[in-house]
Amino acid sequence: MTAAQRRAQLLDVGREVFAQRGYEGTSIEELAARADVSKPVVYEHFGGKEGLYAVVVDREMQRLLDRFTSALAAGGPLRELLERAALVLLDYIEQDTDGFRVLSRDSPVAGAPDGAPSLIGEVAHRVEHVLAAQFGDRGPDPALAELYSQALVGMVAQVGQWWLERGSPTKQEVAAHLVDLAYDGLAHLRTRCPPGGPLTG
Repeated sequence: MTAAQRRAQLLDVGREVFAQRGYEGTSIEELAARADVSKPVVYEHFGGKEGLYAVVVDREMQRLLDRFTSALAAGGPLRELLERAALVLLDYIEQDTDGFRVLSRDSPVAGAPDGAPSLIGEVAHRVEHVLAAQFGDRGPDPALAELYSQALVGMVAQVGQWWLERGSPTKQEVAAHLVDLAYDGLAHLRTRCPPGGPLTG
């Protein structure tokens, strides 16, 4: 293998093993054995288990962010945007299950992005600017995009994890129910929240 091919192979092996065993349960020995290389090869490419884990996580986050950006770029009514966003995450959960299992675990590495203990929380943070751009012309206050991004991504990820284990109802049905729940709330958002006071319409 070329160096680039070996690096890509180690990333794929790392994603699979971290998804199965978690960060703490994964050893350099197992990573090397699964890739059929010596331990020094893993250190040469990534500096150790933590380095490999960080690159695996960053790659999965970027893949998911690219999907969100592509799905929402065309714009459209708020309900359609929410349904597309829900399906992006459900598609990812279904098609890239190992990647989702890595991201749905709590981050074990000190100094995770923005200090986020939850990698899904970091995904939501990265989706925030995509959501804010879409909110501007549709009523919701773009300044609240971070809150809504955390709520929406967290909701879909949690339900998606349940759906992955259960296997039913269909992905489209799950997305439809989640969008009904989210849209009914977003369509009646209160726009201002005075410091220390209740939300006002």
